[in-house]
Amino acid sequence: MAPEGWFRDEAPAAPVQDPAAGWAAGGGSGAAWGDGSAAEQTAYLPPQAAAPVGDAAEQTAFLPPYPGPGTGPEEPAAATAAPAARPADAPAGPEVPGEEPAYSPPTLAGNTVRAVDPAQARAEGRSPIIDPGPQPAILTAALGLLLAGAAAVGDLALLAPLVALQALTAAGWFRLNGMWPARQGIALAFLGALVADGAVLAVDGTYGPGAIIGTLGAWVLLTLVLQLRSHAEPDERMYGLMASVASAALAIACAGYLAADSAAVSVGAAAVAVAAFTRALPLPTPASVGVSLAAATGAGIAVGGLTSVGVGGALVGLVAGVCALIGLRVAAYDYPSKFVHMTAGVALPLAAAAPAVYLIGRVVG
Repeated sequence: MAPEGWFRDEAPAAPVQDPAAGWAAGGGSGAAWGDGSAAEQTAYLPPQAAAPVGDAAEQTAFLPPYPGPGTGPEEPAAATAAPAARPADAPAGPEVPGEEPAYSPPTLAGNTVRAVDPAQARAEGRSPIIDPGPQPAILTAALGLLLAGAAAVGDLALLAPLVALQALTAAGWFRLNGMWPARQGIALAFLGALVADGAVLAVDGTYGPGAIIGTLGAWVLLTLVLQLRSHAEPDERMYGLMASVASAALAIACAGYLAADSAAVSVGAAAVAVAAFTRALPLPTPASVGVSLAAATGAGIAVGGLTSVGVGGALVGLVAGVCALIGLRVAAYDYPSKFVHMTAGVALPLAAAAPAVYLIGRVVG
């Protein structure tokens, strides 16, 4: 068994051996032990470690006391390896420095970025739906009024605000689905929208819907081919395919404003502008929805009286207002960020209303 005290972390004391035994081990030569004095054999140790030849207690007198009551090496090692269990009713002691707590630190200001998962929000009893708010509503109203005024001027004047609407739609839909950066998908959807605009302008007004549907079919096929060439996981490819097709479809559908009657475009765009702005007012949700639809209908009647739509503007305004509220609801889903609000929250109300404006405009026109 090792001499007492050797299991310590400190430098062990020099073993005590008989000079005669060392002489014998060295083959009778003085190279192993020198002259055999104990003082020379322990000269390399600290001063407190130097001790005359004696028993083990004297050799380890300079060491600190043992942490445990036992005298063997097993008991102190066990005491240092596993601390004693704390009784269940004992109060919790202070946290050990350097250890991470199991919970995040509290905050008074809250998180200002998109840091809360929708599932966590539902588990905490909070809604993951956040409405875009007044700033996107003001931008939607401004863009809608630009579309309404440009439609009265002509198709070429309508093209400028329409292209801006299509760009916001393509970018906002990808970010709403949590896919960012997605520059290739956004560029592909925006390019499809531009092709649809050119196709509508190139054909007669009667064939405008055919040009839009043809462009949409070609872009769905192109998106499918590009996704099949991807080396991503199958689930990720399917998710990217759905997001790309939906973004391209919404951006291309905005070309319906070019194919629709200019008077119906003015009525529908004005109704969307009024509905989006009214929905952002600080009112209870049921009252806000009712007031928004009533305002959209009133705007349709007012603008329809100034154009050839006439009293049919009430129906156009009402349907456009319903589509605008649907677009706002979609843009508010799943804890959207401010970027989503300033893109999808601005564009989706107008993009969702484009097919309705074309169809209802054909009915009342």
